[in-house]
Amino acid sequence: MATTTGLILTYNGGRTLKQCIESLKFCDTILVVDSFSTDNTVAIAESLDATVIQNAWNGPAAQFEFAFTQIDTDWVVSLDQDEVCTSSLKAKIVDALSHASDNTAGYYTKRKSWYYNRFMKHSGWYPDWLFRVFRPEKLEVKVSGAHYSFHPKGQTDKLDAEILHYPYMSFAQHLQKIDSYAQQGADDLRAKGKKGGLYRGIAHGTMRFIKLYFIKLGFLDGKAGLINAIHGAFYAFLKYVRVTEGTWGAPFDADN
Repeated sequence: MATTTGLILTYNGGRTLKQCIESLKFCDTILVVDSFSTDNTVAIAESLDATVIQNAWNGPAAQFEFAFTQIDTDWVVSLDQDEVCTSSLKAKIVDALSHASDNTAGYYTKRKSWYYNRFMKHSGWYPDWLFRVFRPEKLEVKVSGAHYSFHPKGQTDKLDAEILHYPYMSFAQHLQKIDSYAQQGADDLRAKGKKGGLYRGIAHGTMRFIKLYFIKLGFLDGKAGLINAIHGAFYAFLKYVRVTEGTWGAPFDADN
């Protein structure tokens, strides 16, 4: 029988961690690698019999590499702390792993995200295929800006079932993420010698709105689709306008 570890990287994830861990109870073991949370994350994980190891955060790639050194099972099912494995996906994972060949690196699954007042079905958010069930030795972790992605080294297949994702709990939290991602994106563009500025920010923001709301059918997601498209446009604007930081009143001259 193939053995499986449910893997969760955490930092202050108490809001959804209980549901996340309970959805992985079909795994042989559950490993939580925590970046020294200051909330009740560790207490929740330990109360649900997960193995908890704390390791300082040095980026997603380094944290996953550390986590993989702690795993000795054949397979890993990886969830973010704000995700839940549905019962239909659990059944498909169990069935797939029982028939997987030695050449199989892993499986892609769909992810459905809750935003504002609904699960998004358009807007570029769905079906959001992600590589989350894998043999750890057949995986490469890549980082782009603030985001990470898994890249298989071998044969793959798809499991037609969903992870449920609950990324935000308020407008304020989403705006905080937009601010953080935009700054990281601007820093990345600047490091690569790319140009930014006001007019590029306006142009990219406008195109981002058109893409999300019209091309990606965001208007079919109702109010949530419109809010998401406006936020997406704001993110693109901020990223490009911040490439050129400006002087912001330095040096200060009270006479002018």
